Amino acid sequence: MMIDVTGLEFNEINQKLRESDNKVILQGCLGQRFIASGMKDKNIAIDGIPGNALGAYLNGASITVNGNAQDAVGDTMNDGKIIIHGDIGDAAGYAMRGGKIYIKGNAGYRAGIHMKEYQDKVPIMIIGGSAGSFLGEYQAGGVIVVLGLNTNGKLVSNFPCTGMHGGKVYFRGEPPKSVFPKNVCLKLATQEDMKYIEKQIVEYAEIFGYNKDEILNAPFTVATPDSNNPYKQMYVAN
Repeated sequence: MMIDVTGLEFNEINQKLRESDNKVILQGCLGQRFIASGMKDKNIAIDGIPGNALGAYLNGASITVNGNAQDAVGDTMNDGKIIIHGDIGDAAGYAMRGGKIYIKGNAGYRAGIHMKEYQDKVPIMIIGGSAGSFLGEYQAGGVIVVLGLNTNGKLVSNFPCTGMHGGKVYFRGEPPKSVFPKNVCLKLATQEDMKYIEKQIVEYAEIFGYNKDEILNAPFTVATPDSNNPYKQMYVAN
């Protein structure tokens, strides 16, 4: 089913989505916010550029954007999948607590801020290019993977993992240690780590037409918090 959303407000678009078949193509999207907020059991493709908070509170739907997306994609999403065939704005996956976000290109500032997990709900974000400053800020759980593809080796900008107290961030290659805060531990990914990374990369590579083996034919670095109580280490005098 195809819906032309040219000139429509987000509430009109979401009402049409709720009334539509499970498979929908939105055409003419130009900055409308909150598309597919809280939705489940829908497979949505978007031609154009959706506005902020695409897929906020997503609860199982699948969204594919055939281009770039703006800020706060997947804000507090609970389940489902968001695929971006371009670059993404700031704060992607804010407070994300489940599901997957796959980005072919680069991510802006604060991707993965406040990501969290609970029991078997482990959110995953894979960034194909590089990430902006404050990647994984205050991360409490979940997994972020930064591949650095087509970026001349650049992986991340300043202050990644600031306030991180849970979860993991995997980098394909070795990010500059100087940009990380003291409460973060960087080490070479183990064989167990690589098995986990490979499991995630299989689907990512298939979606974007990459060779899985070429992506995995490189060392990975894993970033984790180096203390069970990093806030005490950061803010309380000894």
